[in-house]
Amino acid sequence: MRWDYINSLINAGMAPPAAEAKAPLFAAAGAALGSGARAAGDPVALFVPGRMEVLGKHTDYAGGRSLLCAVERGLCMLVSPRPDDMIRVVDARSGGQASFAFSPDLDPTVGHWSNYPMTVARRLARNFPEFRAGADIAFASDLPVAAGVSSSSALVVGVYLALDAANEFERSEAYRREITGRETLAAYLGCLENGESFGTLAGDRGVGVFGGSEDQTAILCCRPGKLSRYSFCPVRAEGEVAVPPGYTFVIADSGIVAEKAGAARDAYNRASVATRVIVRLWNAATGRDDATLAAALASGSDAADRIRAVLGSAAHAEYPAHVLVQRFDQFAEESGRIIPAAHAALAGGDLAGFGALVDASQVNVERWLHNQIPETIALQRQARELGAAAASAFGAGFGGSVWALVEDRGAEEFARRWLTRYRELFPAASSGAQTFVTGAGPAAVRLANLHS
Repeated sequence: MRWDYINSLINAGMAPPAAEAKAPLFAAAGAALGSGARAAGDPVALFVPGRMEVLGKHTDYAGGRSLLCAVERGLCMLVSPRPDDMIRVVDARSGGQASFAFSPDLDPTVGHWSNYPMTVARRLARNFPEFRAGADIAFASDLPVAAGVSSSSALVVGVYLALDAANEFERSEAYRREITGRETLAAYLGCLENGESFGTLAGDRGVGVFGGSEDQTAILCCRPGKLSRYSFCPVRAEGEVAVPPGYTFVIADSGIVAEKAGAARDAYNRASVATRVIVRLWNAATGRDDATLAAALASGSDAADRIRAVLGSAAHAEYPAHVLVQRFDQFAEESGRIIPAAHAALAGGDLAGFGALVDASQVNVERWLHNQIPETIALQRQARELGAAAASAFGAGFGGSVWALVEDRGAEEFARRWLTRYRELFPAASSGAQTFVTGAGPAAVRLANLHS
C-alpha cells in the first residue's frame, strides 16, 4: 500500500520536480510516526508551505499591506488521531520529540521549538474546551530554519491543522461564530502566535513575538503561480497578480539566523511596538480612537503630514521623535505607495518599474527600519548586479533571506553564481548559507490517500 502524495501536490499546483522532492520527506515522517501511533487506519497527510514576503516589510501588524506567495518548500506532515488527550510531535529530520497533554495549563519554554506546538495546544484548549482529542504528529521539513521563510509559523499552522483533523473544531459554536473561512482562520492563528484575543476567543500567552498574520495568511490562502495582495487587521484580500511568465524566484538564505528569540525577538518587537506608540500619540493629540497605524493614515487626505507633525514634537521615554518619524515613513511608503504601485507594474508587464520599486523598499528598511545587516544588504545588491529583475530582503530582518526574481531558464545557474559570490564576500557565513529555486506554490493542503 502507498499514498500518492506526490500526485496530490502536483494537482494542488506544485511544480512536478518540487513535488517529487517531497517523497523522502513523507517517507521520513512515516518512519517517525511509526509504531508509536495509537490509532488504527491511514494517517492524515498534510503539506504546509513556508512563505515569501515579496513586499510588506513590518506592515501587517499595523494594518498595512503585503504582497505574498507560498513557496514550494515546507512541512510534510503525517497525523494519527489518538484516543486520549496526549499530543506527540516528532521532527523526523532532527529526531527531536515533544510530548504533552492537550491542556490549558501548559507552560511552554520560549526559545525551544516545542514552544510553538505547545502554544497552539494551550490556546486551543482554552478557546475550545469541549475538544481534547490528542494526536501523534510527525513532520519532515525542507525549509531552512530561522531564515525568514516562516518555518515557525508553518509549524504553528501545521499543528493546528493536525489537531483540527483529530477534533474538527468547526463543530464548536464559538469557532463558527468567529472563524468563517481561511482568511479569518489565518487572522486567528496570527493572534494565537502573538497572544492577542480574536473576537470572543480570549487571548493567551503567545510565542513571545508581537507579530501579525501575514505569514499565516500566505501559508493558508495564497494560490500557485500568483502573488497575493492582502491588507490586515482584519485580513482583507486586495487582489492577485501572476508571476511574470518565464520567471521564477531564487531564495538565498544568508546563513545568519533570523530567529525570533532573544536579542532578535527584542529588536523585532521594538519595531512592532513603535507602531503602537505612534497610534497612541496620534489618538491623544487628535481625540481619535484609531486601532492601527493604517487606520490613522487613512483618516484624512492630510493625515500623513499631521501624523509627522504630532511625532515631531512627541516626547517618549523609549522612542525619540526621529525614530518614530522614520518608523512611520517606512510604513507609509511601503504600504501606501510602493505595494500598490508594484502590483500595478506587474499587472502591466513593467518589470523594470517593479524592480525599481522593490529597490526603493529595500533602501527604506535600511535607512528607516534599521533591520538589515551587511550580509542581507550585500545579497540584495549582488542579485541585481547578476541580472535579477528584482530582489529584496524579507521577513523579520536582522538576518534571514533575500529573494531574487530571475528567468526560469537560468535560475539554477543564477543560484550557483549568487551563492559563490556571497561566500567569497562573507566566508564566515558560508557554512549556513544556501540558495534554492522556488515557484509561487500552493497553500497548505490536506492530501488525498490514493492506494495502489
